[in-house]
Amino acid sequence: MTGSADRIFSFEFFPPATPEGVAKLRATREQLERLGPKFFSVTFGAGGSTRDRTLAAVLEIQGAGQRAAPHISCIGSTRESIRATLAAYREHGIGHLVALRGDLPSGTADVGEFRYANELVEFIRVATGDWFHVEVAAYPEYHPQSASPREDLASFKRKIDAGADSAITQYFFNADSYYHFVDEAVAAGIEAPIVPGIMPILSFSKLARFSDACGAEIPRWIRRKLESFGDDTASIRAFGLDVVTDLCDDLLAHGAPGLHFYTLNQASLTTIIWQRLGLS
Repeated sequence: MTGSADRIFSFEFFPPATPEGVAKLRATREQLERLGPKFFSVTFGAGGSTRDRTLAAVLEIQGAGQRAAPHISCIGSTRESIRATLAAYREHGIGHLVALRGDLPSGTADVGEFRYANELVEFIRVATGDWFHVEVAAYPEYHPQSASPREDLASFKRKIDAGADSAITQYFFNADSYYHFVDEAVAAGIEAPIVPGIMPILSFSKLARFSDACGAEIPRWIRRKLESFGDDTASIRAFGLDVVTDLCDDLLAHGAPGLHFYTLNQASLTTIIWQRLGLS
């Protein structure tokens, strides 16, 4: 199978906190840029805790001739702080954002001046017009804080109606959840591309911790198999590569508009999956 030119392939990084992390991310980015992604996104810490590091990572990506898409979150932010962040990105010629509600920083109850991502998207549009291509999040297995599947879909539609151009999903391992979500979105009148988020499996303990926190389900057969490997990292890696490659293959065969890889600042697993899919 080969990738279509109009599909959107992208890779996500988190901003490194140490000089060693900066050097490692640079090497990772240099390896992954050979695959020709549409963009690299860079996450944003709770309450803006990584604001400067996010900007630094984005500017390095852009300086290397790649398209960068910083995350921007509204929880714990003011209108003026968001306005200043948008101005800084515009000043540096960055035209792509991932707009999220975000998480409260620990130990605070200050939600800031925005409560939901659709309010942030609307603010971005009012403040900057069409300067930014705006991505938002989607949750095929539903946001852990949503009251119901219907309310979760309504929340997603509000983000699109506020002016979002496209969406990236939380990672998942059950392709049917994605297909069902897309069908419901289309039935609700949503035409924006919904790109599946993909999590390569490097460590079962880390994956379980992430999944418990974000509401992503690890199917029982996958969980039990990973548990059975114990500390055998080679077997975890090999099994994970098979599972995630098959998932990506199925998604692309069923018309997914692209893939967004949560790389965890590592290149090897994403590169192997990419090569197995014949996307090079």
